[in-house]
Amino acid sequence: MIESFGDYHACAHMAGGEQPSSQQISRGIGCEGVGCLLTGILGGFSSTSYSENIGLVGLTRVGSRYVVQWVAVMLVGLGFFGKFGALAAAVPGPVVGGLYCTLFGLISAVGVQQLAKCDLQSNRNLFIAGFSLFMGLSVPAYFSAVSSPDAMAPGKLLAMYQPTADTLLASLPQSLARMIESVGSTGMAVAAIIGVVLDNVIPGTARERGLES
Repeated sequence: MIESFGDYHACAHMAGGEQPSSQQISRGIGCEGVGCLLTGILGGFSSTSYSENIGLVGLTRVGSRYVVQWVAVMLVGLGFFGKFGALAAAVPGPVVGGLYCTLFGLISAVGVQQLAKCDLQSNRNLFIAGFSLFMGLSVPAYFSAVSSPDAMAPGKLLAMYQPTADTLLASLPQSLARMIESVGSTGMAVAAIIGVVLDNVIPGTARERGLES
């Protein structure tokens, strides 16, 4: 949901449209939920919005929903022919990596642009943004040491900090431990949760928070 919320705003900006309303965001997340339900029934994987496609909108300048709908029909049709899947799998890794560098670089720039809607001259906002981003990088690194078979792995260097992730999770009920590990090992979730909590706890004006123009 956090990723989709950001994707909707970034896609609207890339397509040159207005910012999505709360109703549009609710409908979008609701449709993603229905899609996840259907894929679960059919034995597939849950799906969500893909940030790479926002980069494609920025590169191609094509943001028409009709184009997306026609391409979706084509992809479903091509899914019945294994040769097309083999052709996609034959694309060299460096080519895909170079494309991803362009796409994700563009997405990152759009994310920074979205952040600039708040008052970046405010120490409050700088603290929230910086702390959230740093924890989004640090906490997953801490959880990366969980069950690492290689004692020399980078994650094991965190063993100097007690308790370790293994020790912390072992002291919790299994269901809760899995939940914490899943969230803690996902940088986007950590940064989003911390950012949302701090933005609503630390006092600030609506203009300072970017809630009004």
